[in-house]
Amino acid sequence: MAPGLLSRLFGRRKLPPELRYEDARQVLESHQSAMKRELAGRADAPPEALYYLACDDDLKVRSLVAANPAAPAQANELLRTDGDAEVREELARKIARLMPDMPATERSALQQRTVALLDRLAEDELPRVRAIISYELAHCPTISRRLARRLADDVEIAVCGPMLKYSPLLSDEDLIEIIATSRVEGAVEAIAQRENLSMRVSDAVVATLDIPAVAQLLANPSAEIREETLESVIARAAGIEAWHRPLVMRTELSLRAVRRIATFVSRSLIDELANRHALDEEISLWLKLRAKAAIDRDTEGAEPQVARDTIREAYDAGRLGDEQVVEAATMSQKPSVVLALSLLSGVPSASIEAVIAAQSGGGITALCWTAGLSMRTALAIQTYIAHVPRETVVLPRDGIDYPMDEAEMRWHLQYFGIEMARRRQR
Repeated sequence: MAPGLLSRLFGRRKLPPELRYEDARQVLESHQSAMKRELAGRADAPPEALYYLACDDDLKVRSLVAANPAAPAQANELLRTDGDAEVREELARKIARLMPDMPATERSALQQRTVALLDRLAEDELPRVRAIISYELAHCPTISRRLARRLADDVEIAVCGPMLKYSPLLSDEDLIEIIATSRVEGAVEAIAQRENLSMRVSDAVVATLDIPAVAQLLANPSAEIREETLESVIARAAGIEAWHRPLVMRTELSLRAVRRIATFVSRSLIDELANRHALDEEISLWLKLRAKAAIDRDTEGAEPQVARDTIREAYDAGRLGDEQVVEAATMSQKPSVVLALSLLSGVPSASIEAVIAAQSGGGITALCWTAGLSMRTALAIQTYIAHVPRETVVLPRDGIDYPMDEAEMRWHLQYFGIEMARRRQR
């Protein structure tokens, strides 16, 4: 049909409500961008036309085809390698949304082709494409466990986060393994927010000493937490304000736990403790006395001189070691930790302060090794004092051992201008 006639037929009007094959062919021949865009978005467009438009120079046209559920498999597979991210994002969103309605087994050849396409999209180099798939499939039980685990292991929190928080396909074993191995900031937090978290997974979250993750775990009302695990959290919580309110809000607190929490939380939270938990008259009176005492508590974060005096006295008596340093670290008593490291290693306090300020996991580990302390203590200082980013925390080897040799220790200290003396023997 001549272009003039086509123009008179369509002009600025939309395509006919009932689209014929001839109408689609005329649009393709017209090279009018507006008409091609409308055709690309039509659910009744012929598959051949949509495949043709998948190669169009107009980004908007290709994006509309990618989002069109009527696009044939050949067009979808072509668009998977499109050079523009917007096209692949639209395709990822469309394909992912098909999965909840697709059976997990006995799929047709076309459905299997769609699943294969989804797997390839989940490997896209652009995190945004992978993140769309993860978001759309986070609750879906009909994808493969392999795909769920691949997305959960992704190095981008935008991708792995939704799967870790919601996917029903991740077992406790999967979650515990990810907690132990993932270096993605926020990954453990996402797991801690899962509904009906088991005691085993809760134990693994607490074992990371990840402050935001443990806070999320405590705030998760459906998470099951062993009494022993909760007690270990309370033992470290005094200097970690982020844990105070969620601890108070836990419903399963014993009277012993209530008493311990009341020794370090604010007055308002002591009142909350009294109001939320069924307490006898004696405990209620005790809490009121604690609340009055809290009015005169030292300024937040202030560390009493007695704490540093205790460190020095322990050193003079030959008793200063892991127990005292870990306790000071978990109470966020930075001056006491610095003093202990200086006394035990012979390194000036100013140099230790510089290592901590730099959040150097390697430097802190080397200082603890020189001081004759355990790797467990090094991890506590990295976590509670230096707040080393999760991805750069130096972790123990085999759960307890130092992961570096002496040459590496020396290198980390020399980086800060510290010449390591002979290691102190424990």
